[in-house]
Amino acid sequence: MDEIASATRVTKRTLYNHFQSKDQLLAFVLEAQNELALAAFATFGDKLSGSPAAIIDGLFRDLAVWADRPRWAGSGFTRLVIELADLPGHPARAIARRHKALLETHLGALLKRAGVRDAHRRAREIWLLSEGAISLMLVHGDRAYAAAAADAAKRLLRGSSR
Repeated sequence: MDEIASATRVTKRTLYNHFQSKDQLLAFVLEAQNELALAAFATFGDKLSGSPAAIIDGLFRDLAVWADRPRWAGSGFTRLVIELADLPGHPARAIARRHKALLETHLGALLKRAGVRDAHRRAREIWLLSEGAISLMLVHGDRAYAAAAADAAKRLLRGSSR
């Protein structure tokens, strides 16, 4: 709180007048980031169209582009939940959980529009692949995990249409 007060040029007392605790401040910041990320994904989702394979290719291609940014550090929401793993009731974890669920739901709607059977189940499986790709790209610094996840997702979609 000292660092935040100093950086924002307010007193700690002023900070605590607006936020009762560090946890409340963190939740407020994360909620704002959630809104920005959802808006960005909605815009990104607007570009995802066509066949299910085209949606998958676009999703994972953009994931690889995102991972190629200087100082890329993966998903902040995922990193935060890992950091707060021993605090299951922390408000920031609830926001991160809601954020990830909304992204998964949005992907499900895109897949349903593309004619994928059991689209929300497939979205959950594909989201799992994307989270795994993000983690492994971060660990190994190898964007090829995005392409591997895209291939696996397309196989999953082909197998579910039988």
